[in-house]
Order: sequence, then structure tokens, then C-alpha cells
Amino acid sequence: MSAQTYLAYDYPLLSAFWTMLWLFLWIMWLVLLFRVIVDIFRDDSMGGWAKAGWLALCIVVPFLGVLVYVIARGKGMGQREIAQARDQQKAFESYIRQTAKSGPGRTSSVDELARLSEMKSRGDISDEEFRRAKALVLSDYGPAERSGSGSVPTAHGR
Repeated sequence: MSAQTYLAYDYPLLSAFWTMLWLFLWIMWLVLLFRVIVDIFRDDSMGGWAKAGWLALCIVVPFLGVLVYVIARGKGMGQREIAQARDQQKAFESYIRQTAKSGPGRTSSVDELARLSEMKSRGDISDEEFRRAKALVLSDYGPAERSGSGSVPTAHGR
């Protein structure tokens, strides 16, 4: 047998589990270290010297620095994470609303008025229906919001 094959047989299953456990713990600690460093820079309540001190402590004595930071500022760390998630969600919802208002499926009031005048000139709607539909379009409470569709209500149901 070669030396590598012999080493594979010589490494017991329990040792493999211990190695995986230590590797997992080391990766988990690295993730925690980077989250602490990101939180140090994210915290607006700390001044520059306080941030530099915490960062130096986390770099010079990493295990102790991270442990002390989590004990001293862990609650605020979670609150800042939640606040950032809420801000991102609000920004996303605002973007969606803004995009939905001016999306390609929406017609502008000028287009709606042009369609209304065409319908009136063809005789599909009466003068009174034209005035009501025009008032709806100009009041920003158009047919899309009122009836749920993007078309102008007509007298003949078209």
C-alpha cells in the first residue's frame, strides 16, 4: 500500500468528525468577526476614536475583542441589523410603487384624453360621458385606479 492510502485507513471516523467540527467553528468565528467589523462601521452613535479602538481590539486580540464586543454591544448590533433591513424593505417598496406608476402598461393622461376624444368623434360616447371621463383622467383618479383596468369606460361597454 502507498503512504496516502495507509493515512486514509489510519484516520478514524471520530477524528474526521472532530476536524469538521473545528473547521465549522473556525468558519463561524470568521463570519462573526466580519459581522462585528461591519457593525463597527455601521454604528452612527460611535465616534471615530471609539470605532478605531474597537477595530484595533478586534484585530490585535481577535478572540477577546469579538467576545467583548458581542457582550458589550450585541443588543445594539441586532437592533442596527433590523433597522437596516427595514430601511432596505421600505426603499424596495418605494421603488416598486414608483416603477408601477410609470410602468409600460400605464397610459398617460394625454393618451387617455386622446382616446376619449377619438371615441367622442366616432360617436361611441356622449358629450356628458366625455366630460365625466375627462374629469376622472384630469383628477388623477383615472379609470385604471377606479375600475381596475387601463381602459376608459364607455356607454356601449367597449
